[in-house]
Amino acid sequence: MTWAGNQTLISHFVLLGLFTHSPLHLFLFSIIMAMFLVALSGNGLMILLIFVDSRLHSPMYFFLSWLSLMDLMLISTIVPRMAADFLMGRGSISFAGCGLQILFFLTLLGDECFLLAFMAYDRYVAISNPLRYSVIMSRRVCWLMVAGSWLFGLVDGLIQAVFTLRFPYCGSQEIDHFFCEVPAVLKLACADTSLYETMIYVCCVLMLLLPFSVISASYLRILVAVLRMRSAEGRRKAFATCSSHMIVVSLFYGAAMITYMRPQAYHSSKQDKVVSAFYTMITPMLNPLIYSLRNKEVTGALRKLLGKCPCAGGALG
Repeated sequence: MTWAGNQTLISHFVLLGLFTHSPLHLFLFSIIMAMFLVALSGNGLMILLIFVDSRLHSPMYFFLSWLSLMDLMLISTIVPRMAADFLMGRGSISFAGCGLQILFFLTLLGDECFLLAFMAYDRYVAISNPLRYSVIMSRRVCWLMVAGSWLFGLVDGLIQAVFTLRFPYCGSQEIDHFFCEVPAVLKLACADTSLYETMIYVCCVLMLLLPFSVISASYLRILVAVLRMRSAEGRRKAFATCSSHMIVVSLFYGAAMITYMRPQAYHSSKQDKVVSAFYTMITPMLNPLIYSLRNKEVTGALRKLLGKCPCAGGALG
């Protein structure tokens, strides 16, 4: 600890975590770890399938491979640290460690916000303008969209990480959360954070509402285009693809908006932990399941990969 005037400034934080060591919480911790393994294997498999199967080398799967990578990184930023703290019975984290976690988490969160918007636009072009799809969604355009997602996410993460840790923190060291999330950290600041909270709100309007508006407009136009289709099979396939995207969008944006677009006075620690678990653990686990189980091309690529595996071939034989 260091001294500033009559205040003792803290040099590290203590994360209180998501669970206690009660039997119920031990069971819930086991479920979280199972979800973590499902997310790792599911997203890793999705990236592998898209990389090795030429039938999946299209803009939609290009974006999906990046979404899987972001989900892998997002859940790996949070869960291993949380699990280690729980198992070792400690939650101490340095200022620098907390800042890095805020940076990585918000960068990846911002990445996904914009990537999901670009994925919605991709589906809109594919359904509304199929003849010019390959021209509009060229390889160069796809790479620019992904690079733009990372750039916007990184800028947002850097701004919030730097400004959050510039506040003086004194008194309690305990963050009532399972990772360094900005609203939870700001509760410990011994300075007026109202101006900064207003800035966060403005950032979130740009990072959440702007992409969400693009997604809503894209899917509204997709719905109109689908209803005009004469082919029943075409309508079914379009609805199946788009409904999968909307499930992901609703879970991700809904939880993020509840956390980052409410005034600090309306935050409760228990509610914040549950909501944060949605976009840090549940969404990364569900994304590959939602996209693969309802997608014949992905399941076909998986069968093809298993068919090449000697062990799978022996088992099938």
